Amino acid sequence: MVTAIALVRAEKGMVTDVAEALAERDEVAEVYSVSGPYDVVAVLKVKDLDALPDLVAGRLQQMNGVADSETLVAFRTYSHQDMERVFSLGID
Repeated sequence: MVTAIALVRAEKGMVTDVAEALAERDEVAEVYSVSGPYDVVAVLKVKDLDALPDLVAGRLQQMNGVADSETLVAFRTYSHQDMERVFSLGID
């Protein structure tokens, strides 16, 4: 499983539409509206790297209301929640 983060700039007045359309996609795990130079951040989960260009260039960038995007591919996860789950012994 490959995780990528899509940073999306929406056209004026289209943030909610873009965020909702992204959230409906199976490959999108989470969507956030954010402040700063981007309007929406989406966490993408795809089977392998070969699936990423189809999702980003073929679907995401072609969505109505998307003005621009940048995609970051995650190498490793350093989530505190993930680490707790890995090392948990099930003892309260």
